[in-house]
Amino acid sequence: MQCGGNQLTILDVSNNTALTYLNCSYNQLTSLDVSNNTALTYLTCGDNQLTSLDVSQNTALTDLHCRTNYLTILDVSNNTDLITLDCNGNQLTSLDVSGAIALTELYCYNNQLTSLDVSEATALTYLRCDDNQLTSLDLRNGNNMQMGFDCTNNPNLECINVDDVAWSTAFWTNTDPQHYFSNNCPPSAIEEHFTKKELLKVNDILGRETKQTNQPLFYIYDDGTVKKRIVIE
Repeated sequence: MQCGGNQLTILDVSNNTALTYLNCSYNQLTSLDVSNNTALTYLTCGDNQLTSLDVSQNTALTDLHCRTNYLTILDVSNNTDLITLDCNGNQLTSLDVSGAIALTELYCYNNQLTSLDVSEATALTYLRCDDNQLTSLDLRNGNNMQMGFDCTNNPNLECINVDDVAWSTAFWTNTDPQHYFSNNCPPSAIEEHFTKKELLKVNDILGRETKQTNQPLFYIYDDGTVKKRIVIE
């Protein structure tokens, strides 16, 4: 069903239980009920005025595009066949992808997310979570070496849980200066601020202890954590 760009304010698809494809983007919808559309595999409803979206009954869904709305919460934990999720440009503070085990592409940038866990998304090959308010990020899905990744503009985030610290440090560069990788991050970056730890030394990229700035530096603490920073003076 194609009804995008028609300035619709109301759309009732409740009687069309055999519907598999729905494109209602670029309208003025404030609500959308697809609970009866259990055969739906493709839904694009971006660029509307939606404040909520319930896809818990749409277990056949493989593609969901709901960008540029006013969503604050999105739960796709029931959508085990979901392959692509594009929910950027909303006001999301919560995104549950715990059951979306087939997910390969996730675009959740430009939201208000404070935490994101994609550890169960073992097929994930691309993630954009930039421009959020993340304090916790878990990427330990066993597939990091096949993933593209962008986490820039998350000023409250420090530690990122990953499969392989050395590999992530070498190949994932779309991060902020204060971000660093670990196999076992503290519970949250905010809680870490309240944990006392002592700086042991500062090394350059060659592992040499240094006090020079204007270069990538590795801050090594007594609790075993290592932070990568660039100090410009």
